[in-house]
Amino acid sequence: MLGELRAMSPAARLLVVNQTGVNLGFYMVLPFLASYLLDDLGMAAATVGLVLGARALSQQGLFLPSGIAVDRFGPWYSIVAGCALRVVAFAGLGLADDPVIVVAAVLLIGVAGALFNPAARTYLALESPDRRAEAFAVFEVFGNIGALLGPVLGALLLLADFQTSCLLAALVFAVLTIAQVLVLPRAGRTGEPTPVLVGLREVLADRRFGLLVVAMSAYLALFNQLYLTIPVEARRVTGNGGSIAVLFLVFSVLGIALQVRITRWCGRRWSPGTSVAVGLATMGVSFLPLLVSTALVPAASSDSTIVHASVQAIPVVLATIVFTVGGLMVVPYVVVLLSSRKGDRLLGTAYGWYYLVAAVATMIVAWLSGALIGVEGSLGRSLSFAMLLAVGLAGSAGVYVSSRGVPPRSPNHQTVDVPT
Repeated sequence: MLGELRAMSPAARLLVVNQTGVNLGFYMVLPFLASYLLDDLGMAAATVGLVLGARALSQQGLFLPSGIAVDRFGPWYSIVAGCALRVVAFAGLGLADDPVIVVAAVLLIGVAGALFNPAARTYLALESPDRRAEAFAVFEVFGNIGALLGPVLGALLLLADFQTSCLLAALVFAVLTIAQVLVLPRAGRTGEPTPVLVGLREVLADRRFGLLVVAMSAYLALFNQLYLTIPVEARRVTGNGGSIAVLFLVFSVLGIALQVRITRWCGRRWSPGTSVAVGLATMGVSFLPLLVSTALVPAASSDSTIVHASVQAIPVVLATIVFTVGGLMVVPYVVVLLSSRKGDRLLGTAYGWYYLVAAVATMIVAWLSGALIGVEGSLGRSLSFAMLLAVGLAGSAGVYVSSRGVPPRSPNHQTVDVPT
């Protein structure tokens, strides 16, 4: 992995290391936000759900206009603005105790993410024209490091209080903002800017690209199940919320250890479209052990031993491992497929459109799976896992069909062995 990092440009290396800081600051706060709103501010559970949903909507709903702005003005401004806004947002969250200001700060976190995420990924893609899959593999690894360390640091800081975590997160984003202003080159747009309506029409009118976007949205829809059906099933069969932390540890460690290796392995054998299609199918199939076991493995009882609970958790652990491997096949090649259809000129718009469609798909799938697992007995859980299996297979088929014609070894998909 260090060899891959050394092969990048200085700007790309900064963005990769920056992603560790972004996830570190974000995850030292967000996993504990709901408890803070409920317990410290005394908000109703429904209100907390609304606030967290609004944060997600404020981020995902603005991905498309943010991507258009990146194509129009270049990614540098959005990256710096996104980091700077998170300084304000986390500082506000740490200093305020007025619920109105707190909610405004939470929404601002989402707006900042909408500015930063498409811009950072577009910049990294432009900085890595010949090694995009490899660059995004390393990007994901460094992001996973931050996502792994963030909750641990946040939990330790809770020994002081939640506001301390928020203020430290604000400090992290302040450092990142200064680093990007001083070090990150002001990369401009690619070529002459395409008029906004013309570029938007070009992206939306391409039916094959539309199919590709809808099919790839299965990734985020399934990934969201890491926070819903998988932990719910883990808690059911073990009777212990600590099992959820173990699953996240498995997910993070596998991502850090295997992302670059799996990307290199896929790159030597398959085209970008095939890699994504196989990855989505693998993520879908990962729900098969849960589909089989949910009717056979009873819920843990109050007198279940650790050994008994561990045995009952085997299907969930197996599902998490297969799920993670499938996701590692998908992530680095999403940008390759997006750029192969729209090129660098409209890459920001393509990113924004993909994330917006994926957000809608994620909400629909999450609502359906949540409604099904809420049905009494094992039938609802079985139907939920069967539906998720179908989502993965349908997404896989859609990507395979819509990505045909992308060269197996296109200029954006070269794999070069480097020492690790």
